[in-house]
Amino acid sequence: MKKSFFLLLLSVIATALQAQKFYVKTLSDNVVRVRYSNSEQSSLPDWIYVENKNVNLSGTGLPTDFVHYLSGDTAILRFPNADGEFLFGLGQFQDGYNNVAGLPRRLTQVNTQISVPVLISNKGYGIIWNNYAKTEFNLPENCVQLTKTLSGGTETVDVTSTEGGKRETRQKNIFEAEITLGEDGDYALLLDVGQKMARRHNLTIDGVPVIEMQNVWLPPTASKIVFLKKGTHKLTAELTENDRPTLWYGKVKNETSFLSYPSDAVDYTIIKGTPDEIIQTYRRLTGEAPLMPSWALGYIHCRERFHSQKEIQETTDRFISENIPLDVIVQDWQYWGKNGWNSMVFDSVNYPNPKALTDYLHSKNVKMMLSVWSKIDKNSAVGKEMNKSGFYIPNTDWIDFFNPQAAAAYWDNFSKKLLPLGIDAWWQDATEPENDDLENRFVGNGSIEGNRVRNVYPMLVNKTVYEGLRKDNPQKRPMILTRSGFLGIQRYGSALWSGDVGNDWETLRRQITGGLGLQAAGVPWWTYDAGGFFRPSDQYTNQDYINRMLRWVELSVYLPLMRVHGYMSDTEPWRYGAEAQDIIKKCIERRKQLLPYIYSNAADVAFNGSTLMRPLVFDFCNDQKALEQKYEYMFGKSLLVSPVTEPNVTTWKTYLPENKAGWYSVAENYKYYDGGQTVETQIDDADIPTFAKGGSIVVRKISEELREIEIFAGDNAKFVLYEDDGESFDFKRGDYAKTLITWDEKLQRLTIAPNGGNNKVIHKFRLLLCNSNGVTEKNIDYKGKTVKIKL
Repeated sequence: MKKSFFLLLLSVIATALQAQKFYVKTLSDNVVRVRYSNSEQSSLPDWIYVENKNVNLSGTGLPTDFVHYLSGDTAILRFPNADGEFLFGLGQFQDGYNNVAGLPRRLTQVNTQISVPVLISNKGYGIIWNNYAKTEFNLPENCVQLTKTLSGGTETVDVTSTEGGKRETRQKNIFEAEITLGEDGDYALLLDVGQKMARRHNLTIDGVPVIEMQNVWLPPTASKIVFLKKGTHKLTAELTENDRPTLWYGKVKNETSFLSYPSDAVDYTIIKGTPDEIIQTYRRLTGEAPLMPSWALGYIHCRERFHSQKEIQETTDRFISENIPLDVIVQDWQYWGKNGWNSMVFDSVNYPNPKALTDYLHSKNVKMMLSVWSKIDKNSAVGKEMNKSGFYIPNTDWIDFFNPQAAAAYWDNFSKKLLPLGIDAWWQDATEPENDDLENRFVGNGSIEGNRVRNVYPMLVNKTVYEGLRKDNPQKRPMILTRSGFLGIQRYGSALWSGDVGNDWETLRRQITGGLGLQAAGVPWWTYDAGGFFRPSDQYTNQDYINRMLRWVELSVYLPLMRVHGYMSDTEPWRYGAEAQDIIKKCIERRKQLLPYIYSNAADVAFNGSTLMRPLVFDFCNDQKALEQKYEYMFGKSLLVSPVTEPNVTTWKTYLPENKAGWYSVAENYKYYDGGQTVETQIDDADIPTFAKGGSIVVRKISEELREIEIFAGDNAKFVLYEDDGESFDFKRGDYAKTLITWDEKLQRLTIAPNGGNNKVIHKFRLLLCNSNGVTEKNIDYKGKTVKIKL
C-alpha cells in the first residue's frame, strides 16, 4: 500500500458502466466508506453498521490504485499488495493459514467455517467488505473439473445431523485431470468438492500430496499455495461418491481481490491505523462487544450429551468431590425428548423439574448453559404455530429471522418457555444455518433473495436472542455461544467456537489459525471443543489420544473461553485415568488463577475495543519473523503462548519477538531471555510454554484473600485491574473498581492506585519482581488508597 493511502482528491481507476457512481462517506479522520453502485442506498437493510454517519473531514479519500468493477449482479474490488505485506483475518477457516495474502478462499457460512470479511494489514490499514452474499477472495482465474475415473471401497462412520446421531456409509472415488502451466512459480489453489459440505479434502499433483483433510463435516472448499514448475501436471483427488470436484488455480498475484455475487454494489470501508486502532474503530462502527460475565471465563464443561436432570446433578457433585473447579455445565441437544426438535420444553420423564435443576446448580455456585436451535420441528407445538404463520425459510426447518414477525414469535416462545427456568447461558447451535439452506431460496416473507444475504443469517439469530434477553431479563448480562457469525456479531454478546472438528494434531493446528483469523476480523470471544468433537471409540484407554487431548486442554487455558466437548463422549476428567485427571485439574486451576488477568482484559475488550487472543501482528507488526509464526499468539498484552502441536516431544522451540525488555519463561521460574531469537525449552505433559513480556504486569488469584502481582521488569509497565459483581449491569452506574498498577523502571518502584468506580478494593497482594537477576518477593496489604513500593 502506498504512503499516499488517504488522498485529498478522489482518484480511482474504475471499470464500470457510466451510470454507476462513487458514494463516499468519511466516517472519521481515519475511516472512509466507499459504495460504487447505481444508487447510494442498497435495497437491503444495513445490518452491519451502528455508526455510519457522514462526517465532512479533509485528508480522506480513496487510494489511487483500487480497481472497482460492477456488472450485472457481480461486484469486484482489486488492490495491490505492498512488498512484505501480511494480511490477516476473514474469520475462521480450516485451511491452516494465518497470512492470507495471495491465498484464495470462498466466504460462506458452514459448520467449522465462519466468514467475517475483515482484513488487517501490517502496513497500517484494514478493510471491511460490506457484502452479505457468497464472496470469492482472491479467486484464481483458471479452473478445471476433475473427472471420476475409479470407484474405490466404502467406509462407515458415525455422524451428527439435524436429526441426531446416525451412521453413514461413504464410497471412495478417484477423480483426475491435467493442467498446463506457462511458467514456474507459486500457484494459488482452491479445491471445490461440489457439495454444500465436504467429507474429505484431498489433492495430489504428480503423485505429491498437496491437500489432505478428513472429518465428518468440512467446508466445501480447501485452499493452498504451492510451488509448481512450468509444464503439464497430473491432478488426482480421492473423494466421496457424490463429489463433483473443480480446481481453481492461478499464479499468486501481488494483489488482493473480493468478488461477491449476487450484489448491487462494490461496498467497502477502509480504516487507517495500527491493528488495535483498526479493531477499535471496527467495533465503534459495527458495535462494541458487551462485557462478558466473569463466570463465563472460567471452566465450561460440556459433553454430548447429558441424558437426565439426575445425571447433571451427579456430575456436578463429582466435580465438587474431586475438588475440580467448575463454572458452567452444559446441556447439549435432545433434552426435549419426544416433544420435537427444539420444542423449547424439557422431556418430563428425564427432566422432571428444570427449575429445580438450575436452583440446585446455583446453590453449588455453578451456572447452566442450554442448547437452543434456530431449527424447530414442524410437528412440535411451537413448530405448528410457526408453520401456520409462514415463519419458516421455504422447504426447510429453519426459522426465517429475516422476517421480523418470525423473529418476534421465536423470541416470544423462547422467553415464555425457557427464561423462567433460571438458565444462565444460551448455546445457539447450527446458526449458519446448517447446510447453507439460504441458497436459492427467498426469505423475509418472500421479499429477499436468499443468495444475496446467505452470510448474515447467524447474526440475525443472535440479534433476536440478545435483544430479547436484554428486554426480558435486563439485569443479567447475556452469554451466548454460537456456531457462526458475521460482521457485527460481537455486539450481541456472542462467543463463537470452531464447530464439529476432529481431534488429530493437524486439526488442532488448524483450529489455532482459524481462531486467530477470527480475532483479526474483530471477533473477541472464541474457543474450540477441547479434545476435539469427534473422538476415537477407545478414547478412554488410547494413550496417544489422551496425550493429544491434554495438549488441547492445556492450550484452552489460554483461549478467550475454556470449554471441553466431545461427540458420543463422557468428557469428565476422571474418565481418562488418574494421571490425565490430575493434569486437567491443574489446567482448570491455572485458568482460575488467571481470572483477574482475563477478566480485566475482558473489560478492556468491552470498554476500549481491545483483543484478548492477539495475533502477533497486533503487538509486533514490524517484526517479520513474528508475522511468520503460525501458531504463537499473545494472550492479553503480557503473555506469549507457544502451543505444543506435535506428539512425543520433551523440548519445544518458541520464537520470542523483538522486545527490548526481553521475555520471562513462566515454566522456568521466570528465567530471562532476550527478544528477537528462537529458544528451545524443556516441557512436560502438564503444560505448554508461556512467556511474559518484559515491561508488563500479570495479576493472578492465589486464594480468596490473596492476589499476586507479577512485574516483569526491563521497561515501564502498567495494568488496570478491573473488578465488579461479574454478572449484572450495575457497573454502568459506577459499581465497579479499577485499580491502576504501574511499574517505573528507572525508579524501580511500583504504584498501586484507585483508578475509577465506586467500589473500594481491599486485597492482600504478593508482589513478584522478575528481572534478569531473578525474582524478588514482597507482601503488602492494600486498603484502596495509593501506595508506592520500592522494589
